[in-house]
Amino acid sequence: MSVTPRNPPLRFGMFMGPFHATGLDPTLAIERDLQLIEHLDQLGFDEAWIGEHHSGGFEIIAAPEVFIAAAAERTKHIRLGTGVKSLPYHHPFVVAETMAQLDHMTRGRAMFGAGPGALPSDAAMIGLSPVNMRPRMDEALDCIVPLLRGKTVTKKTDWFELVNARLSVGCFTQPSMEIAVASIRSPAGVLAAGRHGARVLVLSGVDDESLAHHLSNWKIYEETCAKHGHVANRDRWSFAVQMHIAETREQAFNEVQFGIEKWIGYANDIVPAPNPVPRGLPDPAGWVVKHKRAIIGTPDDAVAEIEHMLELTGGFGGILVFAQDWANWGATKRSLELLAEEVRPRLNRTNWLRQASYDRNAPIQEANRALAREGVTEALARYEAGGRG
Repeated sequence: MSVTPRNPPLRFGMFMGPFHATGLDPTLAIERDLQLIEHLDQLGFDEAWIGEHHSGGFEIIAAPEVFIAAAAERTKHIRLGTGVKSLPYHHPFVVAETMAQLDHMTRGRAMFGAGPGALPSDAAMIGLSPVNMRPRMDEALDCIVPLLRGKTVTKKTDWFELVNARLSVGCFTQPSMEIAVASIRSPAGVLAAGRHGARVLVLSGVDDESLAHHLSNWKIYEETCAKHGHVANRDRWSFAVQMHIAETREQAFNEVQFGIEKWIGYANDIVPAPNPVPRGLPDPAGWVVKHKRAIIGTPDDAVAEIEHMLELTGGFGGILVFAQDWANWGATKRSLELLAEEVRPRLNRTNWLRQASYDRNAPIQEANRALAREGVTEALARYEAGGRG
């Protein structure tokens, strides 16, 4: 064990799309999502990022800001971000005003995460083409970031216009609330984040090929930050991964049979990402572990995989667990408890002083027992001599 804690500590959080099978009552699903945020807060998780989706039936939160406002009232410490706000769907001035208000309502716990929008089926319903989504995200960010910093913006594009626009109420957090940009495959996310000095939220598998790809993107981020006068701090680089853990590996594998097939169906039918997990596998949990699409196992397995990720990438600042119903409600909550109880303290080495104290005193236990006996003997002698014992 290292003799010092990790500095800065690795942040732990959740990336909440969320993923709910279409058979689950939507009202109950949203309530459970709120309860899950409460659970994370009680367990000391650092942050949660809430998604925006409008089709497909699985990811059912359409307005992450509304969800965050409700979650903030139920929690005390956890930070809450849009993960992500799909900028091409919204006028940038309204986005900036809404996020600044949310920053005040949460007393600085709100974070603004931006992206182009993940589902072509969302864009199609409002007449947008996927090829225009990333350019629109860039145009919107170029306005939202200075607006959040209290600046005046004038800009005209083919889909919005700002004329001497300035927020009537700026951010609670000064000079601006925290800003992040999602990065999945293309360098568009890291380029946008680098231009504005924003955090990078990676949605990734844990296989070496994916990690190497994101490391290449990180180098682009470093170059872009330097070009625009920002510092590329690895503490502002977070990885969202699929993860479920239990007391034994066999238990973890059995628990994810509850919902992993439905998630695989959604990944094949709706999500546009290439190379989804194949359908009809005899052992889907074994397949995703073998191909490192997810971490399924024990706390030891989670520690080993995350340490490998840290080593291969050169280090990053946070792990985000995807919110999904691979396991039932009770097992899902227990998985998060194990992350807090066993994985987080081991990776952050938060118990090094406690262990050092234990290791210092265990070898001299017999001497300590002798001292204790001597104290009792002396107390009895004082009592028998008429003292107070």
